[in-house]
Amino acid sequence: MTEIAYIALGSNLDNPQQQVLQAITELDALPDTHITAVSPWYRSSPMGPSDQPDYINGIAELKTDLNPLPLLKALQAIEDAHQRVRQEHWGPRTLDLDMLLYGDQVIDHPELQVPHPGMATRNFVLFPLADIAPQLVLPNKTSLAELLENCPSEGIVRHSLGGICGTTG
Repeated sequence: MTEIAYIALGSNLDNPQQQVLQAITELDALPDTHITAVSPWYRSSPMGPSDQPDYINGIAELKTDLNPLPLLKALQAIEDAHQRVRQEHWGPRTLDLDMLLYGDQVIDHPELQVPHPGMATRNFVLFPLADIAPQLVLPNKTSLAELLENCPSEGIVRHSLGGICGTTG
């Protein structure tokens, strides 16, 4: 069964803009998966240690026939291909891919929590998500618009336009 999944992308190492654009291409190449929208890219302050570069963040909307755990494994394989190193919590990274939503499912699995537990408080997730899915309602019936009402805009700046399959403007 085809589901809509929203994937957050972030990078702050080794040419971050190129990292996220390449990841878009790789997401679109996943089996039984097609990107239907890509948000504008945002530059955001790091969440965690402040002695690291700013991030480039965005959101991809996917239509996928992959189940949640195989999709998660595919996201992790893409991160690994980008030499993602997990040394420091919220530390710098070449690529971070987080599954935010998978249809209207609530998933509480040791490897995967959906909706993503931190998404409701992260401006670098909510702003780009609103660019591509402004009418979105989360599985708990909270609207994206409601979350944005309490979301600060400090530390985030629109960096470039998005588009289908990573085109920029």
